[in-house]
Amino acid sequence: MCTRVYEYAKKHKKLKGGMQNELEQDKFLVEMKALIRLCGDVVEEEVLRKQLEEANGNVSVVIENMVSRFMSENEMKEKDKKKEIENITEKIEKGKREEEKIDIGETKPGINLQGYCSNKKCLAAKGKLLVWINIGFNEISFVSDKASYSCPDCKGLSVALIEKVKFINSEYSIIASDKSTILENKNIYQSTYVINSGLKYKLKAKKIKQHATNVDDLINRSEQAMKSKEIIKLIKELEDSGIKVVNPPKIKEKQRLLEKIENDYNGDFNQAFDIGRFTILCENITNLKTAVAVMKEAEKFNLIVSEDKNFFEAQSKTHYRVHIIKLYAPNDDVYIEMQATLKKFTTLEGHTVIENAKLSHDLYDINRVWKVNDSTNQKETLFKQASDEILTKINDIFCEWIEEKQIQKISDRYKSHLSIGILKPPQLDYKNSSNINHSTPLKLIEFVYQQLCNFIPSTIKGKAIYVTLYEFYKQYIIERHQPASCFDFSLRLQKSKSQQIQQDVTIVQALETYIPLEANNYPYNENENTDQKYISYDCYEHVMKFLELKEDDKKINERHSNKIMIIQGKSGSGKSLFCRHLEDKLWNNYSFDLKRPIPVFISLPKVYNQYNKEKQDDIILQSLPYKNISKHIINEIRNKLSFIFIMDGFDEIFNSYRNNVNNNKYFYDYFNLNQWNANIVITCRSDVLHDDDIKQMLMGINQNNIPKTTTKMMHLWPFTKQQTYSYIEKFASMLKNNKKNSINININNNVDWDLQQYKETLNNYPNLKRMMEQPFLLQIILTVLPSLTKQYDNGSNLSKTQIYEAFHNYWIDLRVQNLINRLAKLKIQINYKKIKSTFYKYCIDLGFEMFIQGKSIAIEEDIQDEENEKICIKLDPKEEEGEKTEAKKNDVKMETEKSITKNVWEKYFNGDSIAKYILKRVESDKYEFLHKSCQEYYAAQKIILDIILWKPNDINNLNNAQFQKQFESNIHKLLINYKLLNEELGIIQFIAERIHDNNAIYINLKSRLFRIIEASKHNSNINIAASNAITILNFARISLNNQNWNNIKIPYAILDHAFLEGTNLQNAYLNQVSFFQAFLNKVNFSNASMTQRHSSRINEVKFSADDLQIVSCSEDKTIRIWDTLSGKQLKLFEGHTDDVRGIEFSNDNSKILSCSWDKTIRLWDTISGKQIQIFEGHNMYVNAAYFLPNDNTKIISCSDDETIRLWDTISGKQIQIFEKHEGYVKQVQFSPDCSKIVSCSWDKTIRLWDIISGKLMQTFEGHLHPVRNVHFSSDGSKIISCCENTVRIWDIISGKQLQIFEDNFNNVNDAKFSSNDSTIILCSNNIIQILDALSGKQIQILEGHSGSINGIHLSSDGSKIVSCSSDKTIRLWDTSSVQKIPFLEGHKDTINHVKFSSDFSKIASCSKDKTIRIWDTLSGKQLQLFEGHTKDVSGIEFSSDSSKMVSFSSNEIIRLWDTISGKQIQIFEGHNKFINAVHFLPNDNTKIISCSADKTIRLWNVFSGEQIQIFEGHSDEINGIHFSHSNSLQIVSFSMDNTIRLWDISGKQIQIFEGHTACINDVKFLPNDHSKILSCSNDNTIRLWDTLSGKQLQLFKGHSDDIDGITFSSDGLKFLSFSKDKTIRIWDISSENQIQILRGHKNKINFAQFTSDGNKIVSCSNDETIRIWDLSKKQVRILEGHSDYVTKIQLSSDDSKLISCSSDRTIRLWGIDNKMGLIKCIWQSGIQSCGLSMKGSIWENVNVFLKITDVNNFDEIIIFFYIVWKILQKVINNFQFLNSNITQNQSQTIKRNEIRSKYKGDHKFFTAINNRIL
Repeated sequence: MCTRVYEYAKKHKKLKGGMQNELEQDKFLVEMKALIRLCGDVVEEEVLRKQLEEANGNVSVVIENMVSRFMSENEMKEKDKKKEIENITEKIEKGKREEEKIDIGETKPGINLQGYCSNKKCLAAKGKLLVWINIGFNEISFVSDKASYSCPDCKGLSVALIEKVKFINSEYSIIASDKSTILENKNIYQSTYVINSGLKYKLKAKKIKQHATNVDDLINRSEQAMKSKEIIKLIKELEDSGIKVVNPPKIKEKQRLLEKIENDYNGDFNQAFDIGRFTILCENITNLKTAVAVMKEAEKFNLIVSEDKNFFEAQSKTHYRVHIIKLYAPNDDVYIEMQATLKKFTTLEGHTVIENAKLSHDLYDINRVWKVNDSTNQKETLFKQASDEILTKINDIFCEWIEEKQIQKISDRYKSHLSIGILKPPQLDYKNSSNINHSTPLKLIEFVYQQLCNFIPSTIKGKAIYVTLYEFYKQYIIERHQPASCFDFSLRLQKSKSQQIQQDVTIVQALETYIPLEANNYPYNENENTDQKYISYDCYEHVMKFLELKEDDKKINERHSNKIMIIQGKSGSGKSLFCRHLEDKLWNNYSFDLKRPIPVFISLPKVYNQYNKEKQDDIILQSLPYKNISKHIINEIRNKLSFIFIMDGFDEIFNSYRNNVNNNKYFYDYFNLNQWNANIVITCRSDVLHDDDIKQMLMGINQNNIPKTTTKMMHLWPFTKQQTYSYIEKFASMLKNNKKNSINININNNVDWDLQQYKETLNNYPNLKRMMEQPFLLQIILTVLPSLTKQYDNGSNLSKTQIYEAFHNYWIDLRVQNLINRLAKLKIQINYKKIKSTFYKYCIDLGFEMFIQGKSIAIEEDIQDEENEKICIKLDPKEEEGEKTEAKKNDVKMETEKSITKNVWEKYFNGDSIAKYILKRVESDKYEFLHKSCQEYYAAQKIILDIILWKPNDINNLNNAQFQKQFESNIHKLLINYKLLNEELGIIQFIAERIHDNNAIYINLKSRLFRIIEASKHNSNINIAASNAITILNFARISLNNQNWNNIKIPYAILDHAFLEGTNLQNAYLNQVSFFQAFLNKVNFSNASMTQRHSSRINEVKFSADDLQIVSCSEDKTIRIWDTLSGKQLKLFEGHTDDVRGIEFSNDNSKILSCSWDKTIRLWDTISGKQIQIFEGHNMYVNAAYFLPNDNTKIISCSDDETIRLWDTISGKQIQIFEKHEGYVKQVQFSPDCSKIVSCSWDKTIRLWDIISGKLMQTFEGHLHPVRNVHFSSDGSKIISCCENTVRIWDIISGKQLQIFEDNFNNVNDAKFSSNDSTIILCSNNIIQILDALSGKQIQILEGHSGSINGIHLSSDGSKIVSCSSDKTIRLWDTSSVQKIPFLEGHKDTINHVKFSSDFSKIASCSKDKTIRIWDTLSGKQLQLFEGHTKDVSGIEFSSDSSKMVSFSSNEIIRLWDTISGKQIQIFEGHNKFINAVHFLPNDNTKIISCSADKTIRLWNVFSGEQIQIFEGHSDEINGIHFSHSNSLQIVSFSMDNTIRLWDISGKQIQIFEGHTACINDVKFLPNDHSKILSCSNDNTIRLWDTLSGKQLQLFKGHSDDIDGITFSSDGLKFLSFSKDKTIRIWDISSENQIQILRGHKNKINFAQFTSDGNKIVSCSNDETIRIWDLSKKQVRILEGHSDYVTKIQLSSDDSKLISCSSDRTIRLWGIDNKMGLIKCIWQSGIQSCGLSMKGSIWENVNVFLKITDVNNFDEIIIFFYIVWKILQKVINNFQFLNSNITQNQSQTIKRNEIRSKYKGDHKFFTAINNRIL
């Protein structure tokens, strides 16, 4: 009994674990069970239990209370209430008695026999208990006491004695052998009969069936029965009991009925009972039981209860919660079905309270007709089963078969279609209604999809049903691996993102310490000295603003024009980290709101597959966390969602990407990003892509110079000091927290440093300040700082390479220790050094391999990926047959390439690979180093070690030549010869820094790089190695001057800013070598090979519409097309028979127009090179021809025949002629609106014409010489014109001259507005000048051509200028001056002063850029940078031991510095006007003295910074001070008050010297006699004074202008003076005699001094030269190289070195060999301000044009020039079309035929030279 009750309770989920023991102790168990069965659905169990206990187990009392409540609610009458109580109580008591009986076995529909088991071992037999045996629907016979049936307890055939038979829900008959019982065709739902002993019985039971002859008969019978009085009476009885009976309005339609019969009953209509069905709706369970009780008493209405199925307690097949009773109507011989349920469970239309109740019926109808025809179709079979199950689950919710709490939990997961975005199932693609109706699975799929899209529930049940249906949809229709909704998709993305970040400890750490980055629209320029560079904006805010996103924005993201943000930054600037931060912030703002864009982080190196074109196209799919996502789903997602694709690391795929793309280079198109509703953020290193690459690949610039997509560029800027400190604070805090929590995340946990300790330690290494501006570099500096302090002393000048070396050691040590710890647990010992060495070798090998492969990701082969790829191809067949064919063609190639790639990485992933310990895992099979820069460091180390570890066969017995020979024979095998390093500036920098490394192992690196360059003279197979070597040396700022490098081969080398003065590059192979701002003075380029070129003067150059090509034309009669990026010649057009004077691309670049002195205009096809059309009509030279803008069908031309002509390009016919000019027409231009043309002529006029009528509209007069060129402004409101020496701007309407520029112009050939009209670009002689359009002020000058520049053209965006020259070259200029070398150390403004340290090992310089710098004398490398001054630093001085340095600025501030640490020690404030001089006291570094424009001298204490003494007396600005070196220290000062004053150290004025009549510029004590001083003044005199008397002893006269300074010889017997009169004079101190005067400088002399032996004088001047005067030999050596004023020089004590500084921002160290008489520049540091420096360079057979090869002797040369001069004189005198200064190039344009026709009297000149001209 207990067991049965327990099972019952367990079934209803009312009991908890261990309840069986409790049940045994529960005295009201039976009563409670009865109450639960009766009232458990409306009253909670605890309430029933409490009331039962209160009633002491009296069920009647409890029921009375319950019924009272229910009856009152239903307003039942008191008598009905009492009767109902009695009936229910009686049934409950009966139920109790039934429960108390113990039945064994189970009764089921059909025949059920009850008897005794005869098996003595059976427990039932032992207990003499009756057992039930279910026979089912069958026909049997037995003898009551001789039967043999299976016992349900012991399972033996041991039930021999039958006591009873029970028929349930069947039509049955029973016949006894004695005829005592004969019952046939009975159909009572439950009947029990006693079996008499010894009789034989025949029993028969079959399922209840209708008795109709056909369907119509069945319908008729059902209709009659439903209307019969018997049924009507029954319904009335029910209704009288307050029960609602729903009578169907009509019988089911015959067609639907036939379908149901066919599908449900296999066509047997007699199994259909629901043709006539009544639905009984009850308010509660009591109502329901009453209804059932009433129906079971149907006999009184002449109805028979034939079947009773209670599906309230036992679930039906479909889990509908109903009580079904079939009533047999004898009069109509038909069964009527009565279906009773509670109102809250019914799905009956019009009566249900359930949301979307029809869903269950419709789903049932679909499932009912669904027959799986193919039994082998397992997929459909499973789908059908799942569909049946989902119907059951829905009904479980409808009918509350699951608990309310569980339904609530399900409903809590509900999200509406609007919020999750249900994706359309792929099965419905390309399916019409006909297709769907003929397929039940498709019908179901469409039904579920429509339900999910349209059903918006509001109740708990409705939401639970929606969730259940959605989960079915997700699992069985869309399938688990595919997203079923946009929400699923975004959720998977977010989880994947979280997993990726959590698995990558370095990202976790980086995000934890993230500091907001700053950026700007232009790159940060370390070489720019402007306060504007510090104005920046927050990266994140700027990106959000650009993308039009706000954190609280709820606006729906409709499909719109996508935007692209390009983020550029240096290596380690935080690009990748910012991308992760941006992704994180966007996800935080997303909150799964489909109105917001979804962020997707894409690591391009990880997903880009250069060998698989399909994967390149689907690069977004490769980034998603779904494997084999279907194209359909992707299309659905594209249509429904918007994205922000954060694409990181374009620079890392750049090389392979560039090699793969063809015509379509734009990444947005190439990666099919236009298929997505997405904004793009893409990052790229700023030093990898050229501007043209950026425009083509990242911006997609079109022909109109407009990006295809809205694009913006953002440049990351380095950390400010505040950002750096904020990061350090976070880093220290993280360190502390991790140590506290015992977390090891790759940082040095052994050191517990706080912010202050980090700050103090970093201050000891001042050169780290620059490195700390880059976030990643700052991170690794902080990581290894504790170990750095142990390796390097305070003040050490640490390089980036040394930082990475320390980090490498730390990183490897950490990994090795982890590995050893793991092995120790397995009791395995390993050699620490050996494993560390193995790890190191692995890193450098893999780092170099990645460089060679051009990848930063290494791939471990995985078979599963190949299988997935096959599956993917299966799932997504090609849409077009052509694609399949193409794929087959490429199969072999692709497989080969893939296998090659796999083989490359195979050796790095063998067995238990080291990769797992060293590398960062980014995917299951992909690994990378911690940062790209780490890979670069390892690659650099591999290359370096390969070079320096090479050994010759016998190093001890080799001389240099033998060593070089052996070395040369091995260079081709060196790794440096594998690949150009140009795109890997990080690797170059690491190698370059090793050149200056003090570690002995790198001592030969520099010399071997020079050896490689030298070897390239004889070996063309080492070009790559030589190019890399010279590039590395240049990056290391090694002087390359005075090298004998004839015949070297260094194509593509980067020699930006290179110091090549005096180097011989004759016959060198220099193709594509970059010489940006290089020092090329006196470089010999004779016969050097650079590229293909024109053989004569180039007349014009033009960009193509997309700026990707340049076209040029020349006197050599050819036209050439060049690739803008590489400079390679692409096409050559020949056909003209004379000079080609003008060319132009059509706006679609498909055609080229040219005009020539052969009097023709020609049209060419750009691709084929064929001539399409020729235009003839001009009768003299054609000077210019242009297409009508945006209309290639018309062209305009002008000629020396004084006409302008309009032509039709198709027919070649002339349309219009314009005639008014009275001289050669040299230029013609269309207006921007194409309504007008403007022309200029040698008649000195400019004319404006109406293009349609041909009428002259305006004439512009004012030029005094022939007008050479004219152009419209961009808006067409102004024109600009030029003649030989002026540029003029005119108003187009009034014809008035608006501006004239005529300063310092000579031979202006062209002038035009920039694209925005803000600047003017003109070419004059061999330079290009950029002027401000308003003021005419020169902004920039571009120098480099060695011949006259004939034409210039601007790129469409104005960033580039292409020029052509008579030197036969075309030059491409970048007006933004972006340099290839990422950062050059050096001053950014004029250098004011330069000084040697006391031991001459260091050099200090100060500048207008507000900085002081210390340089290594030997190498020229910058050692220290001192920043702190806020204005120009005017002067510097070392202390006597060089440990300190004092500086002063124009803002009244003096600063004291520690030269080792770079720290500012002290600041001295007190002067109230600018300071002119500061000095340490002689032999006393504890005090400094200063003088100022505030008329005072002040003495300061170095340690305290306090003012010790003030010297007052001067009445005007004090220019300087000087010390005596006698026993008693005296100070002499000189001032603008024309006086000199002598002071003692106490501040007392000892003497005043008066006599000078103007400002005094210098005063010095005599070296050998401190009782005398010498002074010089602006009164042009020098005076000698006695310090004791104050009297003037001597007067030295001779200078004609201000004397700026005086210097003594070492013996003190002579002195020199230098003056603004450009002379240096040498005087005898004793006699007043001028010994010698030195003339030669062409400008003011800034300084001069004797050499130590007094035989030479060194001077510098504003004429940009340094001169060394040999007084004994009367010779002078001129040192050229500086490109601006040389402001200061200083000789070393042994005269072997000379340091100079200049306004060109550079410092030069010169080596002087007095014995050999050799002087050369050893090194130069800084960034020159003037651009390319080419003074004295030789370009014979390279760029120089003038070659008179036909003149055989000197006499003919004289005749030649005489004739030319005579001709020019006639032209000038008679026609005044030239001035007297005509260049060689212009003379060349005077052709023989033209001269003959105009100057017939001079034919004898031509006879004399016999065709010698030209």
